[in-house]
Amino acid sequence: KTVKYNKRRYKRRNRIEIMFGRLKDWRRVATRYDRCPKVFLSTIALAVIVIYWL
Repeated sequence: KTVKYNKRRYKRRNRIEIMFGRLKDWRRVATRYDRCPKVFLSTIALAVIVIYWL
């Protein structure tokens, strides 16, 4: 029996999973060296900018 799924939701979910996979390529983000939440979120923001700029 086939499972029904919503193509639009699946596409959005796939994009988010790909984004997290790219973020995990950054060792500092994957291992969370920064314990301060502000610094950690800043690192994520910087990683996202670099990932999508290049």
